[in-house]
Amino acid sequence: MSFKEIAAYSLGLFGFQAIVGFLNSYQAEFYHSQMAANLAVIGILILVVKVISAVFDPVVGNLIERGKSPKGKLRPFIAYSILPLLITTVVIFIKVPFTGAGLYAYIFVTFLLWSMAMTLGDVPSQGIASVLTPDPDERTNVISISNTFKQIGFSAAAVLVPVVCMIVPGGSKVLGIEKGQQDAPISSTEYLVTAAVAGVLGCALFSLIYFFNKERVQYSQEKMSFRDMFAALRENKPLMLVIVSYFLGAGRQMAMAIQVQASSAIMGSENYVIVLGITTGVGTMVSMALTPVLIKKLGEKKTFIGLSVYGFLISAAAFLVYAFVTQNMIVMFVLLFLVGLQFGAVTLMPMIMVSDCVDWYEYNTGKRAEGPAFSLLTLTIKVCLAVGAALGLVFVQFSGYNAGAVQVAQSTKNVIFFAYVAMPGIFSLLSVFPILKYDLTGEKKTQIASALQQRRGDAEN
Repeated sequence: MSFKEIAAYSLGLFGFQAIVGFLNSYQAEFYHSQMAANLAVIGILILVVKVISAVFDPVVGNLIERGKSPKGKLRPFIAYSILPLLITTVVIFIKVPFTGAGLYAYIFVTFLLWSMAMTLGDVPSQGIASVLTPDPDERTNVISISNTFKQIGFSAAAVLVPVVCMIVPGGSKVLGIEKGQQDAPISSTEYLVTAAVAGVLGCALFSLIYFFNKERVQYSQEKMSFRDMFAALRENKPLMLVIVSYFLGAGRQMAMAIQVQASSAIMGSENYVIVLGITTGVGTMVSMALTPVLIKKLGEKKTFIGLSVYGFLISAAAFLVYAFVTQNMIVMFVLLFLVGLQFGAVTLMPMIMVSDCVDWYEYNTGKRAEGPAFSLLTLTIKVCLAVGAALGLVFVQFSGYNAGAVQVAQSTKNVIFFAYVAMPGIFSLLSVFPILKYDLTGEKKTQIASALQQRRGDAEN
């Protein structure tokens, strides 16, 4: 792959995840602070929408396998998703004069439409990683680079929102307050402007994948029925282990979902989310840079297990220090950086492992089936994000959090910090158990890749 192609894929994922991360971090707080919606109800609605919209993932996966476009079977769907994604992103952050059941119905419908638009782009953008190159080592490196950009994009809202708050006329001036006073809440105008900026820039970057990437791995067009597709997934045992592991680790997503509330309660301002985001994000990026090195030395299985167990231990330690030893901000930032080092396991390795599972299935059956495999992964990610968000928001509601409160009780801070740090660590440990049986690594993975290259060479001749 050329530098231009790697850059296009990386920037494309950055743009797409910037939109996803913005909603994941700010959607609930927007409804709560601007329209007085109950956080626990919002969390449940998000979970219900994600579960319902997840049905659309296998539909997109099946359509991908049936694709006939000369542009490839994955790239066209990225193009189809851009306009719906842009429109629904902006619509979600329009303040409406609804209350009660009408408000919650509006939240449900608009978020469901956004989720379907997101799925239309998410499945092919994840799946295309398996066909950009047939070389598994190059694929691991490309996934590592692009997912670093993806993670930065997911956290970009922590920078974008405060910048917009400083620019929008009449809005709250971030950190520009008298010493000792609470920062002003983010206004509805600032939310809307940020949504428009994130939507336009994110979709523009996302389109680079369509224009500059190539699908290099040969494939045979498959007209799969849904029964055939689910049978293919069921027969792919390594894939099932990866998916079950991701489900068991669903609570790892809690931190991003409540980052805004955590910054408001613990640090005194929603806009200090930039500090929390960068601190943990730097640790995550270091982890993602080290993960390919660890994979080469230890293999996928040992790397995943090691990072996940480490995540449990450091997360537990971070909470105990904060709750029972000191609330010193410098100590907390150091601990959050160390906590971030675990997240290479959840942000990078599923894509690598699912790509390997697609190779395993082709090796055994002669069919690649990226569409079904990656639609199952994206379905799993969506449901787990929703479960994590719902759990996190329930914790926040239970803590007694109030977006407009000037003083926050220490007990409220402890509950929120437990949800922000300790709970993701507990779920990281749970995710280990299915991977104990995962064996698609080392020499076995190399043999499969060599055999597939030989088959493709024979087919060309």
